[in-house]
Amino acid sequence: MSAVTRNRLIAMVLTLGVIGLPVAGQAAYLPGGGHFARAKVMDVQPIVRIVQISTPREVCWDEPVRQRRHGHGHGRRHRSFVPTVLGGIIGGVVGNKFGSGRGNDVMTVAGAVLGASIGNDAGAQHQRPAGPRYVAARHCEIEESVHEEERIEGYRVTYRFKGQEYVTKMDEKPGRDIRVHVRVVPAE
Repeated sequence: MSAVTRNRLIAMVLTLGVIGLPVAGQAAYLPGGGHFARAKVMDVQPIVRIVQISTPREVCWDEPVRQRRHGHGHGRRHRSFVPTVLGGIIGGVVGNKFGSGRGNDVMTVAGAVLGASIGNDAGAQHQRPAGPRYVAARHCEIEESVHEEERIEGYRVTYRFKGQEYVTKMDEKPGRDIRVHVRVVPAE
C-alpha cells in the first residue's frame, strides 16, 4: 500500500469517527419525544428520618424463695421416739439412785418422766431446723431496649438547567451533574 493511499484511508477513518462522536453537551433524543440533557447540581441535602429501633434482650435475676418442707404424710415429718425413751431410761436410773424405800419408786418415776421430757425436747430440737430455709430461684424476662437512629431516605437536590433552578428528590447522592429529561410541549 502506498503512503498516499494509507494517508487517505487514515483521513477517512478519522472523519467518520469525528462525525460519529456526539458533541459534548449534545442532547440524546428519545423516541417518545423529548431528550436527555445534563444539568449542573447546585446543592445536595440529605433527607433524614429518625426511626426507633427495638432490640429484645433477656434480663435475669435471682430471687429468694422460701423452700417448702417435704415430710411424711399430711406435711408432718416423721419423728423418732428414741430420744424420749432413752431420756426416760436415763432419768429413771438417776432417780432410782436418789430415792430410798418407797421414795425410791417416786424418784424413779419422777426421774423417768423428767428424763423423757428432756429427751423429747432434745430430739425435737435436733430434727427441726432453726428457721425457714430459702433457695435462690432464677427469674428471666424479655425487655425491649429502644433507641433512636437517623436514616437517610434520599437527597434533596437543587440543580440548574438553562439558567433556571429546580429541586428534586433522588434516592442516590448525585455527582456534579445529573441527567434530566427535557420535553418541550406547545402551549395552548
